[in-house]
Formats: sequence, C-alpha cells, structure tokens
Amino acid sequence: MSVQTKIYEGKAKILYTTHDPEILLADFKDDATAFNAQKRGSIQGKGNINNIISSKLFQQLEARGIKTHYIDSPAPNQMRVKALKILPLEVVVRNIAAGSLCKQTGLAVGTVLKQPLVEFYYKNDELGDPLLTGDRLFLLELATPEQVDTITHLALQINKFLCDFFRRCDITLVDFKLEFGLDSQQQLLLADEISPDTCRLWDNSAVRDPNLRVLDKDRFRQDLGNVENAYQEVLQRVLKAVESN
Repeated sequence: MSVQTKIYEGKAKILYTTHDPEILLADFKDDATAFNAQKRGSIQGKGNINNIISSKLFQQLEARGIKTHYIDSPAPNQMRVKALKILPLEVVVRNIAAGSLCKQTGLAVGTVLKQPLVEFYYKNDELGDPLLTGDRLFLLELATPEQVDTITHLALQINKFLCDFFRRCDITLVDFKLEFGLDSQQQLLLADEISPDTCRLWDNSAVRDPNLRVLDKDRFRQDLGNVENAYQEVLQRVLKAVESN
C-alpha cells in the first residue's frame, strides 16, 4: 500500500489517499484539543491508544451487524477506512448527565437519565458546533428524515452494545459522540473513532471520587493530571474484555 496525498488534517487525525480511491488511511495523532481547540496540548501515545481501541470496538460492532468504515489497522496509530462523505453532524448519546447537558439544563452531574438521550450537533467549528433542533437540521439540509431515523436507531444500538461492553471493563459509559458518512453506494456507515477522546468513561472502582473516576479526555480538559495513565488503563481493560469474548 502506498500513501499518496494528505487530503485532510483535523484535531485528532490526518487522512491520506491510497492507491485505491475507495480507501483512505487515517493517521491518529497525539495532539489533544478541548473547548473547540481553544485549549491545545499533547497526550503521549494517544494516537496509538485511540486507534487500537477504535479498531477493536469497530470489529466488535461489525460482528454484530453494525456497518462501519473500518477495514484494518496496518500500524499501531493507523487505520485503513472506507472513503465516505461525512455528514456534518455530531451525534451525541447520553446515559448520565455531564458536561454541556448539565450546563444547559441545570441537571446535577451524575444524574442517571431515565432513557438514553440522542442529540444532534452541527459539526461547524466557526459556529461552535451548536445543538440542533430537528427543524433546524432539516432547514440546513444536513441529513434527510430517513437518515436521521436510521442514525438514531443505530446510535441506540451502538449505545446498548458499548454500555454492556464497558460494563465488562468495570467502566460506566456516561456519554459519547459518533459520526456517520455515506459510501459510494450511498450506504450509511459509522465513521470517525470510539475512544477516550470521544467517550466519557468513569471507573466503577473509583465511582465515589469525581476526579479519580475519570478515564477520558476530561482529565485533559479539567487539568486533572495522569491523562496518559487513564488512556492506558482504558486500553488494557478493552483488550482484556475483547480477549475474554
């Protein structure tokens, strides 16, 4: 496989073309950003960790009939993926109140939601990735009603699997972000990554300490320290859970 041209560089990944126009190479970076890139830094080994965790979880989801952009992982920090037209939507699934949900609603951090909440945000850095109503989503023609219904259904399926999977890791899945895209046959596929960068993960063994329990990018956002150790801990638990399947 020969890498040809860099076609995109985001906050967490660089995308390259390959010899096959239907396949891209994603290079996971150690760079870390928060608050719409207002805070920047680096997390040692993050690229490798996030790629390995994402690869394992994508494979698990594929085995359960959920189609993703994942093809394989030729290097610890690289993933070959299907070329997609990414929908400009961030799909957030929430099981427990945290982050912006608490700021915008007044719910106490840690409030368990009666049922999972699926939210859509406009993926636009200049606008600050605003929360969308259904009418605004359709006004901007970001997705069709059929695509929104499919995405919502898939997001809830993915949430059920991930909650069960992380429970076996002695981790609570608080909330997480997903992205979807269309392949050349207009098939909707799960894209991006599933990692401590995109999930809020709480260690069940430290549930009483709101700082010690954090195993995700909130450690970077909130200057809690031990960021690399938290990411490594998630990786080791994920690998153990996959091996025990």
